[in-house]
Amino acid sequence: MASGGGFRCASRSGPFPLVRGSEGLYMVNGPPSFTESTTFQRDSGKNCKAVAFSKDGSLFAWCNGEKVNIVNVTNAELLRSFDLPKAVCLEFSPKNNVLATWQAYTTAKDGTAGVPNLQLYDVKTGKCLKSFIQKKMQNWCPCWADDESICARNVNNEVHFFENNNFSTIANKLHLQKVSDFVLSPGAQPTKVAVYVPGSKGAPSFVRLYQYPNFGGPQSALANKSFFKADKVTMLWNKKATAVLVIASTEVDKSGASYYGEQTLHYIATNGESAVVQLPKNGPIYDVVWNPNSVEFCAVYGFMPAKATVFNLKCDPVFDFGTGPRNAAYYSPPGHILVLAGFGNLRGQMEVWDVKNYKLISKPVASDSTYFAWCPDGEHIVTATCAPRLRVGNGYKIWHYTGSVLHNYEVPSNEEIWQVSWQPFLDGVFPVKAVKYQAVPSELPSPEPKPAQAYRPPALRNKPVTSSKLHEDEPPQNMKPQSGSSEKPLSKTALKNQRKHEAKKAAKQEAKADTNQESTQSSASQHAPRNAVPAVTSGDPEVDKKIKNLKKKLKAIEQLKEQAAAGKQLEKNQLEKIQKETALLQELEDLELGL
Repeated sequence: MASGGGFRCASRSGPFPLVRGSEGLYMVNGPPSFTESTTFQRDSGKNCKAVAFSKDGSLFAWCNGEKVNIVNVTNAELLRSFDLPKAVCLEFSPKNNVLATWQAYTTAKDGTAGVPNLQLYDVKTGKCLKSFIQKKMQNWCPCWADDESICARNVNNEVHFFENNNFSTIANKLHLQKVSDFVLSPGAQPTKVAVYVPGSKGAPSFVRLYQYPNFGGPQSALANKSFFKADKVTMLWNKKATAVLVIASTEVDKSGASYYGEQTLHYIATNGESAVVQLPKNGPIYDVVWNPNSVEFCAVYGFMPAKATVFNLKCDPVFDFGTGPRNAAYYSPPGHILVLAGFGNLRGQMEVWDVKNYKLISKPVASDSTYFAWCPDGEHIVTATCAPRLRVGNGYKIWHYTGSVLHNYEVPSNEEIWQVSWQPFLDGVFPVKAVKYQAVPSELPSPEPKPAQAYRPPALRNKPVTSSKLHEDEPPQNMKPQSGSSEKPLSKTALKNQRKHEAKKAAKQEAKADTNQESTQSSASQHAPRNAVPAVTSGDPEVDKKIKNLKKKLKAIEQLKEQAAAGKQLEKNQLEKIQKETALLQELEDLELGL
């Protein structure tokens, strides 16, 4: 194979992106060159279903619809080839000793059990160490401790443990009534295990933390947190393995407030402490991520525009980013930069923050992105538009975090990209550089985002634009007590009272503003805000009266929502009022259209 390309320069030019799509599978040299690697020969087949890098980025495996191949990343030397044309999932164990492969499970035509479809291969010898039947693709891969001393998988609601990659003997079992999910802790020994047991027959769900291999009953657990309202959970260990965040979700929100179901966020520490993380805005939890420093985490939550807040290990807010169009958060590998972004059904706006000083670095826009990932060097970012999520405009961009686009690739209109990912590296390989605020130079023109036109309902389209907003944007604010000030952090009760006081104050100011608006309205009726009584009447006093009453109700609902956002616990009848808002808005629009 030709030399001088991608893999050999990995340490000099930074990690490189891998691209998989209808044009085949290929590697691109990392920053700053972005040319196609000549070391790894492009696999032009259209059947590249699965790819995997080893954790340290030294090995690469892929299935091209004929075989599963493993190559050495430095020189693209073929190390192993397995006759597995139907493999759709691949994964290396943390120390590169084992390659796990999975293909769809099929039963024989006569209904008898199918052949094992999960294989574990010894990378050095190519020998199959063990085969299992694994029917579901979800959580298909066994989990290893980072040193490979333990490997675990969930079988029939219990967790089976193997030691030192000896799969002929089950070394330990963790059996609770029905373990539906588990996560091993990262880092050095001793390994800890977080297990989730769903609730049944009125009993709550719970997450328990154990230290391997002490599984002897509830007393041996390091910590336990029980909760209702959970159809599924996501468990996230911090890097130091001292705490787990649990996002508990229900499929359906019985109050009818959210299409997404209902989510709650719980914190559990290995020292036995646990808490519910209090989120100051109602609505879905879109994303929760640990800072790699393990001492704080960021949550993105609440009805749009969503809030984002950084919390410490006491679950107290440290910094509030205010509200914005966002549903995801990504810390850089060293944890010094945080990107808040709005992808999927949002416009792709990103906010790049310096975490140490909580200062905004840049606000790039990556429209139509379906994928985002930090480069292991902590300097670069990739955003991509991939099929099948979006089948048009496929391609990817490589950015510097200061907002400059350094490389942009768009596939021809008849082609698709299915996957883009960075070659991984172990922590500490790249030195942490000081944060820059000035955009780095780029040969590409900076993308100018088109100004977004605000949506206006049909009833308002031919009317003068008023300055009234559907919601108030909240600015970012530092929640830490200022150094040098003698003030102690507020207690939970004091905080609650302060929020109530602020909500009352805001409501009073709003009422005052409304009175002022009404007094100036007679002299400037053409600039009437939407919530003031319209100067044009229907001629039917009955209809005018209904419109006035509806606006009164909507105003009351707005105040209730503000009180809830400020932390006030609403009564049942007040929550029911809020749920009627959509119907009232529709009724108002119908009446106004009839004018």
